[in-house]
Amino acid sequence: MTKILVVGGGYAGFYTAWKLEKRLRRHEAELVVVDPRPYMTYQPFLPEVAAGSVEARHAAVSLRRHLRRTRVVSGAVTTIDHAARRVTVRPADGPEFELDYDLIVVTAGAVTRKFPVPGIAEQAIGLKHVEEAVAIRDRLLTAFDRASAMPPGPARQRLLTVTFVGGGFSGVEGFGELLSLAAALRKHYPDLEPAFHLVEARDRILPEVTDRPGRWVVRSLERRGATVHLNTQVKSAVDGHVVLSTGEEFDSGLIVWTAGNGANPVVHKHTDLPIDEHGLLTVRADLRIGTDAAFVPDAWAAGDDAAVPDLTSRVPGARTVPNAQHAVRQGKLLARNIAATLRGKQAKPYVHHGLGTVATLGLGRGIFQYRKLVIKGLPAWLMHRGYHVLAVPSWERKVRVLAIWLTAALFGRDVVSLASVEHPRDAFVSGGDPR
Repeated sequence: MTKILVVGGGYAGFYTAWKLEKRLRRHEAELVVVDPRPYMTYQPFLPEVAAGSVEARHAAVSLRRHLRRTRVVSGAVTTIDHAARRVTVRPADGPEFELDYDLIVVTAGAVTRKFPVPGIAEQAIGLKHVEEAVAIRDRLLTAFDRASAMPPGPARQRLLTVTFVGGGFSGVEGFGELLSLAAALRKHYPDLEPAFHLVEARDRILPEVTDRPGRWVVRSLERRGATVHLNTQVKSAVDGHVVLSTGEEFDSGLIVWTAGNGANPVVHKHTDLPIDEHGLLTVRADLRIGTDAAFVPDAWAAGDDAAVPDLTSRVPGARTVPNAQHAVRQGKLLARNIAATLRGKQAKPYVHHGLGTVATLGLGRGIFQYRKLVIKGLPAWLMHRGYHVLAVPSWERKVRVLAIWLTAALFGRDVVSLASVEHPRDAFVSGGDPR
């Protein structure tokens, strides 16, 4: 049988394996997925996980539960040697080992792009994984608890100051959701006044929407008490003391870094497959790795690490935007194309006309744009929830997410912090002695 190896179990990788299971008969191929996590993260839910509107486990789709005919290998692919049809895998425990394959699908996913800003590596949290979203939520809830027992002053205000760096979709949605959570918390802590800062290096936020809706989002956030710093960079965050390029300075107890994504190191540095000037895999419209003139045999790619041509764009050389909408559809097409080529048929090009852009800005607030049509507020928020409850894979996850939303609508947010789970042995070791 043909051994198909999928590198990465994110959107594109999960959907490729999931759909291949449905399209291929058991004797046609052996499927293997390699990923360091045993689940696919549904990243559009992470802002709501941070705000407590979605349970953390409901944003994670188990690979082993849903990929029933696929061998799931827990580990990170560190090198791809396509000439030898072999990858090196680093497991969480034990020595590295090699896996052979006949056909490879590279969907390793992007990593958080960091800049050499002093203090960021020590102080900031990303918003790309479930555990990061949970930590952000627990830190904010714990900060309110701790601040309530402190007198007014710099130390208390530091705890209540939240800074997001990056005004793309992830940053704005996370910022808006956390701002909404803080507003709900103030009902229980009326004496506390949190401060929220969104820092963006460009002159606008949400580059996926046009200028006028983008300006409306800024005004909406500012009306809710936030401060949006445009054309501004973070110069330092040492010990939580944020210094901006405008000269402004303040202390922040929670710093969230959402300043874009970068190519996965295994793709950027540790493969013999062709990459472009940005460190992304060179991919044809049919998702084969290579160029229109020549493709690399038995090598396919999709998702954030693939420079997939955008056939719907009028701009020469345009590439598809690295987002969930494209990754899911590319994964489905990958499965169809691989199944077709294994049976001697032609692969089809990836062509997807966007369905528009929708973002949550907090409970009951959102924005949607499709070409010149712009919808704001509650209707856009309902569209955001409706779209994502339909888009999250498997009926089991759809029902779980819908149930938690309905429960929250009836009883409100759950505002309990479980930050202590990060140090589960503290109570056991101390024996309850506060000293």
